[in-house]
Amino acid sequence: MRQSTSPDPQPAQSGQQPAPRRENSLRGIGLVLLGGAFLSSADAVSKLMAETVPALQITWLRYAAFALIMLAITLPGGIAMLKPRRPKLQLARGIAVTVSSVLFVSSLRYLPIADATATSFISPLFVTALSIPLLGERIGWRRWTATIVGLIGVLIVVRPGGAGFQLAALLPMLSASSWAFALIFTRMMSATENPVTTLTWSAIIGFVLLSLLQPFGWQPLTAQAIWLGVFVGVASTIGHWFVILAFRHADASLLAPFAYLQLLWASIFGYFMFAALPDRFTWLGAVIISASGLYIAHRERLRARGPLTRD
Repeated sequence: MRQSTSPDPQPAQSGQQPAPRRENSLRGIGLVLLGGAFLSSADAVSKLMAETVPALQITWLRYAAFALIMLAITLPGGIAMLKPRRPKLQLARGIAVTVSSVLFVSSLRYLPIADATATSFISPLFVTALSIPLLGERIGWRRWTATIVGLIGVLIVVRPGGAGFQLAALLPMLSASSWAFALIFTRMMSATENPVTTLTWSAIIGFVLLSLLQPFGWQPLTAQAIWLGVFVGVASTIGHWFVILAFRHADASLLAPFAYLQLLWASIFGYFMFAALPDRFTWLGAVIISASGLYIAHRERLRARGPLTRD
């Protein structure tokens, strides 16, 4: 799945000492760009599969590979790596991430990859709104203004009422809102949980949840579909891993603009695999959404430095 603009926070202690931060801006930027390429390739293959395979099965195959990879990483470190300190929040985050993945993959059957990716960039705006009831944060007029501007960008991409509008355009927005809940839960756990532990539990919870749903819409899978699903799982896991590593080498304020370049990767894969290019409205809306998200990230960075008289 996409969503490389807001990765897990910096590592915290949970079973093992996290790797130390090593400042290397160029390496961080390179990792973010590579992460976006892997995530977009996973989205492109998911769209290819969506023509014949239900979204629930595509996501299930992805989570099967995701869970196997994360267990292979964590199990050698002992059971302490799998022991969460906030199990309820881990469960809530795992469900939110899974729902977000299913909704986004569902949208790919009907929408160009670039349109779905551009719309999904709205997740930081949902985080701003959810921070009030869930985190008790005070949101000032600057961030509210940026949120409204971002919503205008989404309307430009989706163009409700236009000749090309379809209800499937709402799926990436719903996916982004579910992802925003996941980010809020991640923030609530950031002081106590290691990102590796969090990723592992998200993989396990998603795989179990999707496995329970398979009997309700199962259809036989070809060998090609299985291998493509495995590719989606491996590529998306590598993509998210690269993004997490990137934030160990550079600040979020530096990396955020490069994370939004995932739209370019989505456009490249969309063109070569489906002969589809985003139109001028998608580019305009994406620029507006990205600018509002970057401004919100800038205000978050200023808040982290100290109290602001006006937010």
